[in-house]
Amino acid sequence: MTDMEKKVLVRLCAKILTETELYDMDMEVRNLIDWVCVSEQIKENNNAIRSLTGEYKKIEPECQEGVREKLERMKELCKERNNLYEKQNDLKGQRWKIEKALEW
Repeated sequence: MTDMEKKVLVRLCAKILTETELYDMDMEVRNLIDWVCVSEQIKENNNAIRSLTGEYKKIEPECQEGVREKLERMKELCKERNNLYEKQNDLKGQRWKIEKALEW
């Protein structure tokens, strides 16, 4: 059965139900209609999930590459900072020696 045939049948059933009181009177009819409605919602949710997953998979590699680049830059910054800390400590040590030499 094609999607169009399914839509026609659902609309036909909906039209019959609006013209009668079957939904309120017959529990099986109510359950069948509820099943169709819930199944359609599940199908729509699955389609949305597939769409979002596809979009995520398109974006993910770019994000991971961007993260790698940023991590590399962060490592470089940390190395530069650590080198500066070492130089700073060396300079403080030199200053301390000079101050000690200046003390009488």
